[in-house]
Amino acid sequence: MQYYKEILLKNGKSCIIRTADGSDAAGVLRCFLKTHAETDNLLTYPDERSFTEADERDFLDTHAARADSVELCAVVGGEIVGTAGFEPVGTQFKLRHRATFGIGVLRDSWGLGIGRALTESCIALAKQAGYRQLELEVLAQNLAAISLYQSVGFFEYGRNPCGFRTRDGEDQTLVLMRLLLV
Repeated sequence: MQYYKEILLKNGKSCIIRTADGSDAAGVLRCFLKTHAETDNLLTYPDERSFTEADERDFLDTHAARADSVELCAVVGGEIVGTAGFEPVGTQFKLRHRATFGIGVLRDSWGLGIGRALTESCIALAKQAGYRQLELEVLAQNLAAISLYQSVGFFEYGRNPCGFRTRDGEDQTLVLMRLLLV
């Protein structure tokens, strides 16, 4: 699935939101590792990522060629500062209408409109791909993300009080959210 859009950020800089492909592997991997090191709001710790740059290249090329998923990157000044994407929940008939959404933006790029642009782009592409529902999980303490998701139409449908467990033994509540696309 191909996508390209240029936006103006709140700081006046230009940002390109586009499909990530294999040529972006090094930048996407660097962004992934940095975002996961900067916040405890994401699924994994940086040292849990076993993907090599070659693995990332294959993953991105595969998703760029698919019609049912996408991996987008946000590029500012030639640097990848955020990524987002969606993929099917499953291939079974009863699940084909659902996709899961994920996003990560470098901390020094928070508050500029990149997260919103990536989210809105994924929503448009999920509709184009024929999904009826887009789903995500977000930490209950991540109020900025929850506010963004609610502002584009996601709503809470449940909570998992032990959804994440940190390395120091803390349980973290996950908020389950969904967006109806039809």
